[in-house]
Amino acid sequence: MKKLLVLLLALAVPVSAEAASKHKRHHNPSRIYAAQPQIACTQFGCIPVQRGCHPAQGRTFSGLPSDFDVVVCPGRGTLYGIR
Repeated sequence: MKKLLVLLLALAVPVSAEAASKHKRHHNPSRIYAAQPQIACTQFGCIPVQRGCHPAQGRTFSGLPSDFDVVVCPGRGTLYGIR
């Protein structure tokens, strides 16, 4: 009788654990967190990049890389510096 009780308990634990796992919700991380805007640190300060644009490394007039970003927008060119 004691062996039968131990056997039933051993079978009942995995079944109850499986039943509990069926009710979990799976969340889509893209729906939980809002999209983070890109940031470009230009010579005028760090600013969020407009939708449809992207940050790129800025250059000086002589073509050497500068320490600042520029914002590149298709159709409008660069904003806040030279690319």
